[in-house]
Amino acid sequence: MPTIVMASSKGGAGKTTAAVTLAGELARQGLDKGVNIALVDADPNKHSAKWAKKSGCPENLTLYESDEASIIDDIEKAEQENAFVIVDLEGTASIAVANAVSRADLVIILCQGSQNDADEAVKTIKLLRQQGKAFRRDIPYSVLFTRTSTAIVPRTLKFIVSQFTESGVDVFKVSLIEKDAYKAVHSFGGIVNNLDPKDVSGIEVTAANAKAYAEEVKRKLKEIMSGGSDG
Repeated sequence: MPTIVMASSKGGAGKTTAAVTLAGELARQGLDKGVNIALVDADPNKHSAKWAKKSGCPENLTLYESDEASIIDDIEKAEQENAFVIVDLEGTASIAVANAVSRADLVIILCQGSQNDADEAVKTIKLLRQQGKAFRRDIPYSVLFTRTSTAIVPRTLKFIVSQFTESGVDVFKVSLIEKDAYKAVHSFGGIVNNLDPKDVSGIEVTAANAKAYAEEVKRKLKEIMSGGSDG
């Protein structure tokens, strides 16, 4: 089953939000279809695991808490028992990161709309290419922009996107928008769709964004599995 790995060479790029959002949305879609989702948390901070342990986490989602020693075994087990495997990694280069990306069907590189973040994304791309050579396989990847505005697209972001695309780097059409609802699931648990509108604003917009993100991930995986390539 497909393994999707969240990667960034630094913390604070939105890896955990991207991992939790994707895992939660795929679980929501698969709940009535008997589709199981795995979330592998290999980040020492274990923020994804903290979310998965809160009440409201989809019942068809299984958490694996991993480290450098167990991550390959955990991914292999998760692949055997689940339709999708989402891996949240630490924001530095490590053995766990190298091992996880070597097993990925798709690596999602998280990037905010700043030049510094873009430079860090380039570092991650270089790591993936090095790992691809080491394992003698192409590792498909795509850049996902996070914490973007729903109102305007800054010129800096437009420039960075154009630089990536002109260099042949695959970039998600959708981005993860800056909304309180994404932050709220880390506090209240569960998924965006089940938040109480009395407590959190922008739920519908955020839920639609999460669905669009998950759908684009599935489209990319379908293309990769059918012989296409991202990255």
